[in-house]
Amino acid sequence: MFNDTIAAISTPLGEGGLAVVRLSGREAFAVGDRCFRPAGKSSQPLASAPTHTIQFGRIVHGGRMVDEVLVAVMRAPRTFTREDVAEISCHGGLLPAKLVLDAVLASGARLAEPGEFTKRAFLNGRIDLAQAEAVADIIHSQTELALAAANEQLAGKLSQRIHRLRDELMHTLAHVEAHLDFPEEDIAPDTREALEARLERSLAFMDELLATAAEGQILRRGVRVAIVGRPNVGKSSLLNQLLGRDRAITSPIPGTTRDTIEETANIRGLPVVLVDTAGLREAGDAIEAEGIRRSREALARAELVLHVLDASEPLMAADEAFLREFAATRRLLVLNKADRPRRLALPAELAAGAVAVSCLSGAGLEALKDALKERIWSGEIRAEMLQVMINSRHQDALRRARVATETARDALRQNVSLDLVAVDLRIAVNAVGEVVGRTATENLLDSIFGQFCLGK
Repeated sequence: MFNDTIAAISTPLGEGGLAVVRLSGREAFAVGDRCFRPAGKSSQPLASAPTHTIQFGRIVHGGRMVDEVLVAVMRAPRTFTREDVAEISCHGGLLPAKLVLDAVLASGARLAEPGEFTKRAFLNGRIDLAQAEAVADIIHSQTELALAAANEQLAGKLSQRIHRLRDELMHTLAHVEAHLDFPEEDIAPDTREALEARLERSLAFMDELLATAAEGQILRRGVRVAIVGRPNVGKSSLLNQLLGRDRAITSPIPGTTRDTIEETANIRGLPVVLVDTAGLREAGDAIEAEGIRRSREALARAELVLHVLDASEPLMAADEAFLREFAATRRLLVLNKADRPRRLALPAELAAGAVAVSCLSGAGLEALKDALKERIWSGEIRAEMLQVMINSRHQDALRRARVATETARDALRQNVSLDLVAVDLRIAVNAVGEVVGRTATENLLDSIFGQFCLGK
């Protein structure tokens, strides 16, 4: 538990019906009562109110009323942080929430650091580190699949498997260290084989977890898809269609798009970061040249290219040049203006994978979404797949654990000194423990929770 009481606005800044100012700490109710005045017959001071009740009243500061509020009283340990928590619901908007927070801070609370509420939940044993990261994933989820995967991690599905893996490695380490206490006795061949088999199981288990990294990255940060092609083939129109709203300016004048435009679309449950680029051609002026330069940068960062061609025109020299340029890139050919008479002829090997659409009528858009999903995530997205999807930090820790475990296994097979086997096993145990925070350093915690927003 911590000695100070922290406070922050926990809802997004801006106009809205409600805003919430959260307090957490052993003095949360005492701090709240210095600026909260109960109103009505049934309302009570926060310090004497029963747990998990709502109190109506007013926040005052400097002798004047700031706002009418409802305060949720939640006593430790049945709270998110496992500390006493008061959540003040005031009117939404920048000013009411700020003034309520000012009153709370003037009453003795300290402004919370980014992610400090969740950090306290972790340090007080309410959640482990993987579950803490899931809180951020829930906040940043952009599709229902991403939200479902984050909720599974928050529920502890990944943590359960990590704890099981760590326990298995700890059991093996304990067995090796027991033999170190009696150096005059060699490990029996059958015992050595059993230890090797146990390490093989641990390695296989790590491989299963590591195999989920790619899908986990897709759901958390999305896939960058660049929309490219020569001017006036319908790139911006395609972006608008995939987003379901007019985001980019469209016109029949070539070179309308002068800069890259990035927006995230929900494509069959997957977050896809669409990047509309300036038409690739010889620039007509300095502004267009800068737009084309940025388009080239976006292309270099893209994980998939949507190459748009005009199906109503013959293949032009620029089209052929781009087909050659993107031949080695993960790409999907989109034949736009399919509502017009077809004049475009493609080689058979390219035509087979192309998708015809009309950005004017919307025809072919569903087929394009299906093709996009298949390029990004092959096969069916099953509910059980969402239960365990590691992030890049987990991936790094498990890779280090796997290397150490493999080294320990090989050392056992080669009858290397058990001291060295134990060293590698300790490295593996510590690396696995990093995933759930059993062996987390202060720098690691600062790095993770520093990415959270204020009030969470």
